[in-house]
Amino acid sequence: MSLEGIKIESFSLGPLGTNAYLLSRPEENKGIIIDPGMNPKPLLKRIDGMGIEAILLTHAHFDHIGGVDEIRKLKGCPVYLHDNEADWLTNANRNGSTKWPELGGPIVTEPAEYALDEGQVLRMLGLEIKVLHTPGHSPGSVSFLSGRHLFGGDVLFRLSVGRTDLPGGRTEELMDSIHGKLFKLPGETVVYPGHGPKTTIGFEQENNPYV
Repeated sequence: MSLEGIKIESFSLGPLGTNAYLLSRPEENKGIIIDPGMNPKPLLKRIDGMGIEAILLTHAHFDHIGGVDEIRKLKGCPVYLHDNEADWLTNANRNGSTKWPELGGPIVTEPAEYALDEGQVLRMLGLEIKVLHTPGHSPGSVSFLSGRHLFGGDVLFRLSVGRTDLPGGRTEELMDSIHGKLFKLPGETVVYPGHGPKTTIGFEQENNPYV
């Protein structure tokens, strides 16, 4: 399944350069947002006047959720998050925002409206978006797959992988997620990670020194 008619834009937000993604249908002026991070002013400017159907979270670490409250209130859109991190939005200790106060202080939002689960299919913008539960970096990490496009959060990066030394992280789970789910996808699948440049499954299979 292609993403024909869909525009994919990325925004590097906040002190950790977290990638937020906007998927939109320009002719309908509608979109969805994946991981609205901290200091979301560039993203807010871009979606001015645009209808936002949903905010999808790959996980709930503070650098990926900093813009959730502002965008949700502005656009009246629901938030989707895996149940394993259901209390991370409401608890600054769980989402890690109290661990590095120099990066901006505690982040607390209302709970997510909808829970994500393995194999779930979301239908938005005329797309089918499959949810893959890919824990390891965090217990509720998910990846969103639509056609040959994968929005993977902090699981797999170009020539690197997500860290596992934060609470709830497990190296064995991360490797299981990468080898058991992501590397089962076609090599031409484009990976849009939570930090850094995009890559492909095939390139990482051949070149990533961590897997």
